[in-house]
Amino acid sequence: MKILLPIDGTELSLHEVRFALRLVSEGLQANFLLVNVQEAANLYEIVTAPDPEVLENVSHAAGEDALQSALALLQNAGIACETEVVSGDPAHAVLELIEQYGCDLVIMGTRGRGLLRSALNGSVAQTLLHDAPVPVLIVKPPQEPEAIDSDFEDAR
Repeated sequence: MKILLPIDGTELSLHEVRFALRLVSEGLQANFLLVNVQEAANLYEIVTAPDPEVLENVSHAAGEDALQSALALLQNAGIACETEVVSGDPAHAVLELIEQYGCDLVIMGTRGRGLLRSALNGSVAQTLLHDAPVPVLIVKPPQEPEAIDSDFEDAR
């Protein structure tokens, strides 16, 4: 099974990688595609950059850097993976990569935005849930330690 993991370099995306590793440790046979999607250059960057290739190189390097921690987790576990850095709209880029690499599943998290904010801004997860040709597994963010402590105190 080929699993696509969108990685933005945050601790939350590493939580998703750890969840995927747990599935493998419980018997799932899988290899992974780690994906980082960089935003397209804005007008200011395009006008001020001396060379469009410089923008592309900087963007690609930033994406590669964002993937490093997730890549290290998978490599340390002995799991096969590929990486891809692309630019553009995250949801559409991931949809294209699902097809291009023949992925069977997407594992991703949400950023914990409220319903109204997600409706106004759109949501990569929401778009993928609706448009992806494969299942999309949403991993809940880990609870904050103080939230766990306050729940424990309330239970007493």
